[in-house]
Amino acid sequence: QVQLVESGGGLVQAGGSLRLSCAASGLTFSMYHMGWFRQTPGKEREFVAAISSSGGSTSYTDSVKGRFTISRDNAKDTVFLQMNSLKPDDTAVYYCAATHSWSEDYLSTRSSNYDTWGQGTQVTVSS
Repeated sequence: QVQLVESGGGLVQAGGSLRLSCAASGLTFSMYHMGWFRQTPGKEREFVAAISSSGGSTSYTDSVKGRFTISRDNAKDTVFLQMNSLKPDDTAVYYCAATHSWSEDYLSTRSSNYDTWGQGTQVTVSS
């Protein structure tokens, strides 16, 4: 069975950094685009970042550009989200997601296009 397991969340002060990891199993990792989403109570799940199956293309929501970096290590079946200069507005549950790669040039920002989801990891940023 396909599984995604996030780790690395926690409590950090504003301006600090965290690195989230997502370990994949049960799939051919190099065939999948990977994404990070986040969600707070009362809000829709929000796109954060995505990376193509090869790692050659990335996409970010405007609010995290210049602060967050998505990367992947296909040899270890793992995708990362490096989060720097964290702000209280970044507080959310962060989810890792996978979708089959049909095109290297297209990275979806819609949660409905992703097939498999992790359980999430809490990120809390204090003022």
